[in-house]
Amino acid sequence: MAKKLTRFILLALVLGIIAGWATNAAIDDGTPASAERLRSIADYLSIVTALFLRLIKMIIAPLVFSTLVAGIAHMGDVAALGRVGIRSIGWFILASLVSLTLGLILVTLLHPGIGLNLPIPPANTASGVETAAFNLKDFITHLVPASIFDAMSTNEILPIVIFSIFFGVALTAVGEKGKPIVRGVEALVKVMLQVTDYVMRLAPFAVFTAVASALVERGPQIIATLGMFVGSFYLGLAILWAVLIGAAFVIVGARTRHLVRYIRDPVVLAFSTASSEAAYPRTLEALDRFGVPPRIASFVLPLGYSFNLDGSMMYMTFATIFIAQAYGIDLTIGQEITMLLVLMITSKGMAGVPRASLVVIAATMSMFRIPEAGLLLILAVDHFLDMGRSATNVVGNAVAATIVARWEGTLDPEEPADIEPPHAPSHVKRTGPVEDHF
Repeated sequence: MAKKLTRFILLALVLGIIAGWATNAAIDDGTPASAERLRSIADYLSIVTALFLRLIKMIIAPLVFSTLVAGIAHMGDVAALGRVGIRSIGWFILASLVSLTLGLILVTLLHPGIGLNLPIPPANTASGVETAAFNLKDFITHLVPASIFDAMSTNEILPIVIFSIFFGVALTAVGEKGKPIVRGVEALVKVMLQVTDYVMRLAPFAVFTAVASALVERGPQIIATLGMFVGSFYLGLAILWAVLIGAAFVIVGARTRHLVRYIRDPVVLAFSTASSEAAYPRTLEALDRFGVPPRIASFVLPLGYSFNLDGSMMYMTFATIFIAQAYGIDLTIGQEITMLLVLMITSKGMAGVPRASLVVIAATMSMFRIPEAGLLLILAVDHFLDMGRSATNVVGNAVAATIVARWEGTLDPEEPADIEPPHAPSHVKRTGPVEDHF
Protein backbone atom coordinates (compact mmCIF):
# COMPACT_ATOMS: atom_id res chain seq x y z
CA MET A 1 0.00 0.00 0.00
CA ALA A 2 2.84 2.45 0.83
CA LYS A 3 4.44 1.95 -2.60
CA LYS A 4 1.05 2.31 -4.32
CA LEU A 5 0.28 5.47 -2.34
CA THR A 6 3.55 7.08 -3.46
CA ARG A 7 2.74 6.23 -7.09
CA PHE A 8 -0.78 7.63 -6.76
CA ILE A 9 0.58 10.84 -5.23
CA LEU A 10 3.13 11.28 -8.02
CA LEU A 11 0.43 10.59 -10.63
CA ALA A 12 -1.85 13.12 -8.95
CA LEU A 13 1.00 15.65 -8.98
CA VAL A 14 1.52 15.25 -12.72
CA LEU A 15 -2.21 15.33 -13.49
CA GLY A 16 -2.60 18.41 -11.29
CA ILE A 17 0.12 20.24 -13.24
CA ILE A 18 -1.51 19.30 -16.57
CA ALA A 19 -5.04 20.18 -15.45
CA GLY A 20 -4.03 23.47 -13.82
CA TRP A 21 -1.88 24.58 -16.74
CA ALA A 22 -4.56 23.65 -19.32
CA THR A 23 -7.33 25.40 -17.39
CA ASN A 24 -5.27 28.56 -17.04
CA ALA A 25 -4.35 28.54 -20.74
CA ALA A 26 -7.97 27.99 -21.81
CA ILE A 27 -9.51 30.75 -19.68
CA ASP A 28 -6.84 33.42 -19.15
CA ASP A 29 -7.19 36.14 -21.79
CA GLY A 30 -5.66 38.94 -19.75
CA THR A 31 -8.95 40.52 -18.70
CA PRO A 32 -10.10 41.13 -15.12
CA ALA A 33 -13.11 38.90 -15.74
CA SER A 34 -10.96 35.90 -16.66
CA ALA A 35 -8.69 36.52 -13.67
CA GLU A 36 -11.71 36.53 -11.37
CA ARG A 37 -13.02 33.34 -12.95
CA LEU A 38 -9.65 31.61 -12.48
CA ARG A 39 -9.56 32.71 -8.84
CA SER A 40 -13.02 31.26 -8.34
CA ILE A 41 -12.02 27.90 -9.87
CA ALA A 42 -8.87 27.83 -7.75
CA ASP A 43 -10.91 28.50 -4.61
CA TYR A 44 -13.22 25.58 -5.33
CA LEU A 45 -10.32 23.26 -6.07
CA SER A 46 -8.55 24.25 -2.85
CA ILE A 47 -11.51 23.01 -0.77
CA VAL A 48 -10.30 19.41 -1.06
CA THR A 49 -6.75 20.39 -0.09
CA ALA A 50 -8.01 22.40 2.87
CA LEU A 51 -10.12 19.49 4.09
CA PHE A 52 -7.18 17.10 3.85
CA LEU A 53 -4.88 19.42 5.77
CA ARG A 54 -7.56 19.88 8.44
CA LEU A 55 -7.79 16.09 8.75
CA ILE A 56 -4.02 16.00 9.24
CA LYS A 57 -4.20 18.73 11.87
CA MET A 58 -6.96 16.75 13.56
CA ILE A 59 -4.63 13.83 14.27
CA ILE A 60 -1.33 15.66 14.92
CA ALA A 61 -1.95 16.66 18.56
CA PRO A 62 -3.14 13.28 19.88
CA LEU A 63 -0.48 11.46 17.83
CA VAL A 64 2.34 13.66 19.17
CA PHE A 65 1.04 13.36 22.73
CA SER A 66 0.53 9.60 22.70
CA THR A 67 3.77 8.64 20.95
CA LEU A 68 5.87 11.04 23.01
CA VAL A 69 4.37 10.00 26.37
CA ALA A 70 4.70 6.30 25.53
CA GLY A 71 8.29 6.80 24.44
CA ILE A 72 9.24 8.72 27.60
CA ALA A 73 7.48 6.16 29.82
CA HIS A 74 9.78 3.49 28.40
CA MET A 75 12.91 5.64 28.01
CA GLY A 76 14.32 3.98 31.12
CA ASP A 77 15.18 7.00 33.26
CA VAL A 78 15.18 10.79 33.29
CA ALA A 79 18.92 10.85 32.56
CA ALA A 80 18.30 9.06 29.24
CA LEU A 81 15.58 11.58 28.38
CA GLY A 82 17.88 14.49 29.16
CA ARG A 83 20.68 12.97 27.09
CA VAL A 84 18.42 12.51 24.07
CA GLY A 85 17.09 16.06 24.49
CA ILE A 86 20.57 17.63 24.68
CA ARG A 87 21.79 15.67 21.67
CA SER A 88 18.69 16.63 19.68
CA ILE A 89 18.99 20.35 20.46
CA GLY A 90 22.72 20.25 19.71
CA TRP A 91 22.08 18.75 16.29
CA PHE A 92 19.22 21.20 15.61
CA ILE A 93 21.46 24.20 16.32
CA LEU A 94 24.23 22.84 14.09
CA ALA A 95 21.81 22.01 11.25
CA SER A 96 20.18 25.45 11.57
CA LEU A 97 23.52 27.23 11.24
CA VAL A 98 24.44 25.12 8.22
CA SER A 99 21.08 25.79 6.51
CA LEU A 100 21.16 29.54 7.13
CA THR A 101 24.82 29.87 6.14
CA LEU A 102 24.39 27.80 2.97
CA GLY A 103 21.45 29.98 1.92
CA LEU A 104 23.48 33.12 2.59
CA ILE A 105 26.49 31.86 0.59
CA LEU A 106 24.45 30.70 -2.41
CA VAL A 107 22.31 33.82 -2.75
CA THR A 108 25.48 35.94 -2.50
CA LEU A 109 27.28 33.90 -5.16
CA LEU A 110 24.36 33.45 -7.59
CA HIS A 111 22.90 36.99 -7.29
CA PRO A 112 19.33 36.05 -8.33
CA GLY A 113 18.05 39.55 -7.52
CA ILE A 114 20.76 41.52 -9.30
CA GLY A 115 19.46 43.28 -12.40
CA LEU A 116 15.85 43.68 -11.30
CA ASN A 117 16.67 47.27 -10.22
CA LEU A 118 13.35 47.87 -8.51
CA PRO A 119 12.65 51.35 -7.15
CA ILE A 120 12.56 51.49 -3.36
CA PRO A 121 8.87 51.86 -2.36
CA PRO A 122 7.57 54.40 0.18
CA ALA A 123 8.34 53.52 3.78
CA ASN A 124 4.66 53.05 4.63
CA THR A 125 4.03 50.47 1.88
CA ALA A 126 2.90 47.24 3.56
CA SER A 127 3.44 43.67 2.45
CA GLY A 128 0.24 42.29 3.97
CA VAL A 129 2.18 39.97 6.29
CA GLU A 130 1.44 40.65 9.94
CA THR A 131 4.81 40.85 11.67
CA ALA A 132 3.20 41.35 15.06
CA ALA A 133 2.04 37.74 14.85
CA PHE A 134 5.51 36.64 15.92
CA ASN A 135 7.95 37.93 18.53
CA LEU A 136 10.44 36.37 20.91
CA LYS A 137 8.46 37.30 24.03
CA ASP A 138 5.33 35.48 22.78
CA PHE A 139 7.42 32.45 21.81
CA ILE A 140 8.96 32.15 25.29
CA THR A 141 5.72 32.71 27.19
CA HIS A 142 3.90 30.17 25.07
CA LEU A 143 6.42 27.43 25.68
CA VAL A 144 4.36 26.36 28.69
CA PRO A 145 0.66 25.96 27.82
CA ALA A 146 -1.91 27.67 30.01
CA SER A 147 -4.15 24.74 29.04
CA ILE A 148 -3.12 21.56 27.28
CA PHE A 149 -6.57 21.41 25.68
CA ASP A 150 -6.11 24.89 24.24
CA ALA A 151 -2.66 23.92 22.90
CA MET A 152 -4.12 20.79 21.31
CA SER A 153 -7.05 22.67 19.81
CA THR A 154 -4.67 25.09 18.08
CA ASN A 155 -2.01 22.45 17.25
CA GLU A 156 0.80 24.31 19.01
CA ILE A 157 3.40 21.57 18.85
CA LEU A 158 5.97 22.93 21.28
CA PRO A 159 3.54 23.43 24.22
CA ILE A 160 2.19 19.92 23.58
CA VAL A 161 5.75 18.60 23.72
CA ILE A 162 6.41 20.42 27.02
CA PHE A 163 3.24 18.99 28.61
CA SER A 164 3.95 15.52 27.24
CA ILE A 165 7.45 15.55 28.72
CA PHE A 166 6.09 16.46 32.16
CA PHE A 167 3.33 13.86 31.83
CA GLY A 168 5.68 11.10 30.64
CA VAL A 169 8.28 11.77 33.34
CA ALA A 170 5.57 11.80 36.03
CA LEU A 171 4.15 8.56 34.65
CA THR A 172 7.58 6.99 34.98
CA ALA A 173 7.98 8.32 38.52
CA VAL A 174 4.75 6.78 39.87
CA GLY A 175 5.88 3.35 38.70
CA GLU A 176 3.42 0.47 38.94
CA LYS A 177 0.41 2.70 39.63
CA GLY A 178 0.87 4.37 36.25
CA LYS A 179 0.89 1.11 34.26
CA PRO A 180 -2.83 1.27 33.35
CA ILE A 181 -2.33 4.77 31.93
CA VAL A 182 0.75 3.62 30.00
CA ARG A 183 -1.27 0.80 28.45
CA GLY A 184 -4.04 3.28 27.62
CA VAL A 185 -1.56 5.63 25.93
CA GLU A 186 -0.12 2.75 23.92
CA ALA A 187 -3.64 1.81 22.81
CA LEU A 188 -4.13 5.44 21.77
CA VAL A 189 -0.99 5.20 19.60
CA LYS A 190 -2.50 2.21 17.79
CA VAL A 191 -5.81 4.00 17.27
CA MET A 192 -4.17 7.18 15.95
CA LEU A 193 -2.05 5.23 13.47
CA GLN A 194 -5.20 3.51 12.23
CA VAL A 195 -6.84 6.93 11.79
CA THR A 196 -3.69 8.06 9.96
CA ASP A 197 -4.12 5.18 7.52
CA TYR A 198 -7.68 6.31 6.75
CA VAL A 199 -6.64 9.94 6.24
CA MET A 200 -3.69 9.12 3.98
CA ARG A 201 -5.94 7.39 1.48
CA LEU A 202 -7.21 10.88 0.57
CA ALA A 203 -3.71 12.25 -0.06
CA PRO A 204 -3.69 11.85 -3.89
CA PHE A 205 -6.92 13.87 -4.20
CA ALA A 206 -5.47 16.65 -2.03
CA VAL A 207 -2.25 16.68 -4.04
CA PHE A 208 -4.12 16.98 -7.34
CA THR A 209 -6.25 19.91 -6.16
CA ALA A 210 -3.33 21.69 -4.43
CA VAL A 211 -1.14 21.75 -7.53
CA ALA A 212 -4.02 22.39 -9.95
CA SER A 213 -5.31 25.27 -7.82
CA ALA A 214 -1.91 26.99 -7.74
CA LEU A 215 -1.42 26.74 -11.52
CA VAL A 216 -5.02 27.64 -12.39
CA GLU A 217 -4.78 30.96 -10.56
CA ARG A 218 -1.19 31.96 -11.31
CA GLY A 219 -0.27 30.06 -14.46
CA PRO A 220 3.19 28.75 -15.31
CA GLN A 221 4.45 32.19 -16.35
CA ILE A 222 4.79 33.33 -12.74
CA ILE A 223 7.56 30.77 -12.23
CA ALA A 224 9.32 31.99 -15.38
CA THR A 225 9.14 35.61 -14.16
CA LEU A 226 11.19 34.79 -11.07
CA GLY A 227 12.85 31.73 -12.59
CA MET A 228 16.36 32.66 -11.46
CA PHE A 229 15.20 33.00 -7.87
CA VAL A 230 13.21 29.75 -7.90
CA GLY A 231 15.97 27.81 -9.69
CA SER A 232 18.69 29.12 -7.37
CA PHE A 233 16.67 28.22 -4.31
CA TYR A 234 16.03 24.67 -5.50
CA LEU A 235 19.73 24.30 -6.28
CA GLY A 236 20.37 25.34 -2.69
CA LEU A 237 17.90 22.76 -1.40
CA ALA A 238 19.60 20.02 -3.46
CA ILE A 239 22.96 20.96 -1.94
CA LEU A 240 21.41 21.03 1.55
CA TRP A 241 19.97 17.54 1.00
CA ALA A 242 23.43 16.34 0.01
CA VAL A 243 24.99 17.94 3.09
CA LEU A 244 22.40 16.47 5.49
CA ILE A 245 22.48 12.98 4.01
CA GLY A 246 26.26 13.16 3.79
CA ALA A 247 26.46 14.02 7.49
CA ALA A 248 24.19 11.07 8.27
CA PHE A 249 26.41 8.84 6.13
CA VAL A 250 29.48 9.88 8.16
CA ILE A 251 27.75 9.37 11.53
CA VAL A 252 25.40 6.45 10.83
CA GLY A 253 27.36 4.66 8.13
CA ALA A 254 26.50 2.93 4.86
CA ARG A 255 23.00 2.16 6.09
CA THR A 256 22.12 5.81 5.37
CA ARG A 257 21.85 5.04 1.65
CA HIS A 258 18.52 3.34 2.40
CA LEU A 259 17.08 6.29 4.36
CA VAL A 260 15.76 8.23 1.37
CA ARG A 261 13.96 5.11 0.14
CA TYR A 262 12.21 4.76 3.49
CA ILE A 263 11.12 8.39 3.72
CA ARG A 264 10.20 8.92 0.05
CA ASP A 265 6.47 8.68 0.79
CA PRO A 266 6.38 11.48 3.42
CA VAL A 267 8.83 13.57 1.35
CA VAL A 268 6.60 13.36 -1.75
CA LEU A 269 3.54 14.10 0.38
CA ALA A 270 5.17 17.15 1.98
CA PHE A 271 6.35 18.42 -1.41
CA SER A 272 3.05 18.02 -3.21
CA THR A 273 0.89 19.48 -0.42
CA ALA A 274 3.47 22.13 0.59
CA SER A 275 2.99 21.05 4.20
CA SER A 276 5.60 19.50 6.49
CA GLU A 277 2.83 18.78 8.98
CA ALA A 278 0.99 16.59 6.49
CA ALA A 279 3.97 14.25 6.40
CA TYR A 280 4.44 13.88 10.17
CA PRO A 281 2.52 10.60 10.68
CA ARG A 282 4.14 8.91 7.69
CA THR A 283 7.60 10.12 8.72
CA LEU A 284 7.11 8.56 12.14
CA GLU A 285 6.15 5.22 10.56
CA ALA A 286 8.97 5.35 7.98
CA LEU A 287 11.61 5.96 10.65
CA ASP A 288 10.22 3.05 12.66
CA ARG A 289 10.60 0.73 9.65
CA PHE A 290 14.12 2.09 9.04
CA GLY A 291 15.05 1.11 12.58
CA VAL A 292 14.84 4.33 14.62
CA PRO A 293 13.26 3.28 17.95
CA PRO A 294 9.84 4.89 18.55
CA ARG A 295 11.04 6.33 21.86
CA ILE A 296 13.67 8.31 19.90
CA ALA A 297 11.59 9.25 16.85
CA SER A 298 8.54 10.27 18.88
CA PHE A 299 10.74 12.62 20.93
CA VAL A 300 12.97 14.10 18.19
CA LEU A 301 10.34 14.67 15.47
CA PRO A 302 7.98 16.93 17.48
CA LEU A 303 10.95 18.98 18.68
CA GLY A 304 12.19 19.15 15.10
CA TYR A 305 8.93 20.71 13.95
CA SER A 306 9.74 23.74 16.08
CA PHE A 307 13.55 23.78 16.09
CA ASN A 308 14.76 22.04 12.94
CA LEU A 309 12.96 23.34 9.86
CA ASP A 310 16.07 23.27 7.67
CA GLY A 311 14.36 24.11 4.38
CA SER A 312 12.47 27.04 5.90
CA MET A 313 15.63 28.46 7.47
CA MET A 314 17.57 28.34 4.21
CA TYR A 315 14.62 30.11 2.57
CA MET A 316 14.72 32.94 5.10
CA THR A 317 18.30 34.00 4.36
CA PHE A 318 17.85 33.34 0.65
CA ALA A 319 14.66 35.41 0.35
CA THR A 320 15.86 38.29 2.52
CA ILE A 321 19.11 38.80 0.59
CA PHE A 322 17.27 38.34 -2.74
CA ILE A 323 14.91 41.21 -1.87
CA ALA A 324 17.85 43.41 -0.86
CA GLN A 325 19.55 42.62 -4.19
CA ALA A 326 16.36 43.41 -6.12
CA TYR A 327 16.26 46.89 -4.57
CA GLY A 328 19.99 47.43 -5.04
CA ILE A 329 20.66 47.49 -1.29
CA ASP A 330 24.20 46.46 -0.41
CA LEU A 331 24.76 44.71 2.92
CA THR A 332 28.14 44.40 4.55
CA ILE A 333 29.54 41.04 5.65
CA GLY A 334 28.94 42.11 9.23
CA GLN A 335 25.29 42.90 8.52
CA GLU A 336 24.82 39.56 6.76
CA ILE A 337 26.33 37.65 9.69
CA THR A 338 24.17 39.63 12.12
CA MET A 339 21.12 38.80 10.00
CA LEU A 340 22.04 35.12 10.10
CA LEU A 341 22.24 35.15 13.90
CA VAL A 342 18.97 37.08 14.22
CA LEU A 343 17.19 34.57 11.98
CA MET A 344 18.79 31.72 13.93
CA ILE A 345 17.11 32.96 17.13
CA THR A 346 13.79 34.25 15.83
CA SER A 347 13.10 31.20 13.65
CA LYS A 348 12.78 28.88 16.65
CA GLY A 349 9.21 27.99 17.44
CA MET A 350 7.92 29.53 14.21
CA ALA A 351 5.97 26.41 13.21
CA GLY A 352 2.82 27.57 15.03
CA VAL A 353 2.64 30.88 13.12
CA PRO A 354 0.69 31.03 9.82
CA ARG A 355 3.05 31.63 6.87
CA ALA A 356 5.78 31.53 9.47
CA SER A 357 8.77 31.96 7.14
CA LEU A 358 7.31 35.14 5.66
CA VAL A 359 6.48 36.49 9.12
CA VAL A 360 10.05 36.00 10.35
CA ILE A 361 11.47 37.48 7.12
CA ALA A 362 9.24 40.55 7.42
CA ALA A 363 10.25 41.08 11.04
CA THR A 364 13.95 40.79 10.14
CA MET A 365 13.91 43.02 7.05
CA SER A 366 12.92 46.10 9.01
CA MET A 367 16.07 45.74 11.16
CA PHE A 368 18.25 46.16 8.07
CA ARG A 369 16.20 48.88 6.32
CA ILE A 370 15.04 46.53 3.58
CA PRO A 371 11.54 47.55 2.36
CA GLU A 372 8.91 45.20 3.78
CA ALA A 373 6.93 45.56 0.57
CA GLY A 374 9.65 43.50 -1.07
CA LEU A 375 7.83 40.42 0.21
CA LEU A 376 5.29 41.06 -2.54
CA LEU A 377 8.02 39.99 -4.99
CA ILE A 378 8.11 36.45 -3.64
CA LEU A 379 4.50 35.98 -2.53
CA ALA A 380 3.46 34.98 -6.05
CA VAL A 381 5.88 32.03 -6.12
CA ASP A 382 5.84 31.28 -2.39
CA HIS A 383 3.61 28.23 -2.84
CA PHE A 384 6.07 26.59 -5.25
CA LEU A 385 8.99 27.41 -2.98
CA ASP A 386 7.06 26.12 0.02
CA MET A 387 6.79 22.74 -1.69
CA GLY A 388 10.58 22.40 -1.75
CA ARG A 389 11.22 23.67 1.75
CA SER A 390 8.48 21.45 3.20
CA ALA A 391 10.07 18.35 1.67
CA THR A 392 13.47 19.50 2.96
CA ASN A 393 12.07 19.93 6.48
CA VAL A 394 11.01 16.27 6.39
CA VAL A 395 14.46 15.15 5.24
CA GLY A 396 16.14 17.26 7.92
CA ASN A 397 14.02 15.88 10.74
CA ALA A 398 14.40 12.30 9.52
CA VAL A 399 18.18 12.71 9.42
CA ALA A 400 18.11 14.27 12.90
CA ALA A 401 16.16 11.36 14.40
CA THR A 402 18.45 8.82 12.71
CA ILE A 403 21.61 10.52 13.94
CA VAL A 404 20.34 10.87 17.52
CA ALA A 405 19.37 7.18 17.47
CA ARG A 406 22.89 6.28 16.32
CA TRP A 407 24.41 8.40 19.07
CA GLU A 408 22.21 6.50 21.51
CA GLY A 409 23.43 3.25 19.96
CA THR A 410 19.89 1.96 19.45
CA LEU A 411 19.22 1.60 15.71
CA ASP A 412 17.08 -1.51 15.19
CA PRO A 413 17.15 -3.85 12.17
CA GLU A 414 15.45 -2.50 9.06
CA GLU A 415 12.06 -3.68 7.85
CA PRO A 416 11.20 -3.85 4.12
CA ALA A 417 10.64 -0.26 2.97
CA ASP A 418 7.87 -1.09 0.52
CA ILE A 419 5.61 -2.91 2.95
CA GLU A 420 2.74 -0.99 4.48
CA PRO A 421 3.14 -0.83 8.28
CA PRO A 422 0.44 -2.46 10.37
CA HIS A 423 -2.16 -0.27 12.00
CA ALA A 424 -0.04 -0.08 15.11
CA PRO A 425 3.61 0.77 15.66
CA SER A 426 5.63 -1.66 13.59
CA HIS A 427 7.91 -2.50 16.50
CA VAL A 428 4.94 -4.40 17.98
CA LYS A 429 5.08 -6.83 15.06
CA ARG A 430 8.86 -7.08 15.24
CA THR A 431 9.40 -7.87 18.87
CA GLY A 432 6.27 -8.35 20.92
CA PRO A 433 4.17 -6.28 23.28
CA VAL A 434 4.40 -2.51 22.95
CA GLU A 435 5.23 -1.92 26.60
CA ASP A 436 8.40 -3.99 26.39
CA HIS A 437 10.01 -2.38 23.37
CA PHE A 438 9.80 1.43 23.36
